[in-house]
Amino acid sequence: MNNRMYVDFHVLQTVPPSCVNRDDIGQPKTAVYGGTLRARVSSQAWKHAMRRKFLELYPEEQVGKRTKKVVDLIAGYILEDQPEAKAAEMAQKVLEAAKLKVKTDAKKEGKNPETDALFFISCAQAKALAKIAVAHPDMKYDSDECKKALRENPSVDIALFGRMAASNPELNTDASAQVAHAISTHEVNNEYDYFTAVDDCAEEDNTGAGHLGTVEYNSSTLYRYATVNVAALAKELHGDTAAAVRAFAEAFVRSMPTGKQNSFANATLPDMVYVTIRSDQPVNLCGAFEAAVKPDGNGNMGPSVKALKMYAEELYQDYDSPETAMAVGKGMDDLANRMSFHELLDQLEGKISEYLKEQEASVKEAL
Repeated sequence: MNNRMYVDFHVLQTVPPSCVNRDDIGQPKTAVYGGTLRARVSSQAWKHAMRRKFLELYPEEQVGKRTKKVVDLIAGYILEDQPEAKAAEMAQKVLEAAKLKVKTDAKKEGKNPETDALFFISCAQAKALAKIAVAHPDMKYDSDECKKALRENPSVDIALFGRMAASNPELNTDASAQVAHAISTHEVNNEYDYFTAVDDCAEEDNTGAGHLGTVEYNSSTLYRYATVNVAALAKELHGDTAAAVRAFAEAFVRSMPTGKQNSFANATLPDMVYVTIRSDQPVNLCGAFEAAVKPDGNGNMGPSVKALKMYAEELYQDYDSPETAMAVGKGMDDLANRMSFHELLDQLEGKISEYLKEQEASVKEAL
């Protein structure tokens, strides 16, 4: 029995003048695709925005923390049983037993040690390490027990986005979801906003500005893609996988990176969302935009939807079509059932619940 299930998310979203994701010199990120310059928003920026959205969908303790202050986090759970200094020492030792590198430079500044790199940890994992620490006040910890505590009970975002621990690959977690860099469906040219700021307390005869500056920005219609391997997620999460995929869908569609948000107020919702369920492999439809679309009288969105639909139809003629397709917005009616976003979330969650029940039944039958 084929136990694979991939949920692909294809989004077309118009973003007004903005700078949601900057490079090292403050310019909006770009990429050359199909020989033309495109606006780009990195997958890392959008995944961070999604993790912030998870905090609205899950209790805080069910969302992981990516931090160097892991000692502080674990010590916080030990404090109920030990004084502050002893709790920090125990937290450090239990992390070292798990073969994570901990730097002690911070002690010179009166702070607790930090890990040598950002580490993604769930509250459940931090509590498990704290429990081990309290159970062994002599601070002689079993390395395998500590590593096991950091492998089990991942938060929903660790299970989805994965975790890399350079100092101990045993603690790595394979991602069950992938998020592509968003790119504009059309060519872009960055523009500059020259601005001035007035000093409210300047003397009356001072007509000059208190500050001068420039901000680079662009506007675009973005193609965004992400995919979730449901079987891999179910294996890693050991929880309500259907609800997790629903949360992923809502976070992916509704989130927006916050770069220069106060300056541009660029928060938008997608014009079109196309979700497919496949059992063969994930399929990114970015090829629809290798040739940059040209705006019609109403802008870039209409030509972008047409290009996506045409490319998908041609691809499905040569390869397999998805088993299920759903869409929010206009333009994909021949390929998918159109519905509201809330209906899409309900149907998606239901499809995944059915799939998981079938997998569970097949395992019991095999036994």
